[in-house]
Amino acid sequence: MMVIRNGVEVDRLVATIGAVRSDPRLGEFTFRASSTWEHGGRSRGEIGVFDHAGSPTTDRPQPFRLIGDEPPVLLGANQGPNAVELVLQALAFCYSVGYVYNAAARGIEIDELRYEVEGDLDLRRFLGLDGPRAGFGAIRAKAWVRSPNATAQQLEELCQYVQDTSPVLDILTNEVPVTTDLEVLP
Repeated sequence: MMVIRNGVEVDRLVATIGAVRSDPRLGEFTFRASSTWEHGGRSRGEIGVFDHAGSPTTDRPQPFRLIGDEPPVLLGANQGPNAVELVLQALAFCYSVGYVYNAAARGIEIDELRYEVEGDLDLRRFLGLDGPRAGFGAIRAKAWVRSPNATAQQLEELCQYVQDTSPVLDILTNEVPVTTDLEVLP
């Protein structure tokens, strides 16, 4: 009998963990995103094919399409979130999936889960002026959770575990080598 908890097929989750434990290469992914500038602060983004264990996936028949823009105070047309807002949203998404999947694996049912994430940014460096670093100076996340079968202590321990294992939090808090190549078009 298939066990589904929090919308997660628990047997598949456990099987995935076992498969990666047996063959660590199955845990390797290369994700991709592309962006094409349209006008002003607006760009169109696409997220589609990714590699799993060295091979391209065919799981997505169509790429996800996103619009990025800036609010009017930053000279944009407000047609989508800006890049730093998407970073905050990525952290909230990562925390959510980590919490729900790990709760499911631990037998914890979740009735409600919500994250709010905010970050403080000073644009002076971005604008070419003297000032603090260009990125967030601080990020704060707050979560609300309701469970019919877990204690507050279990939910708090799970929250810490999710922080300890979050790929997005790891990306934000540890140095990641980034290379950028430019091809000048004719």
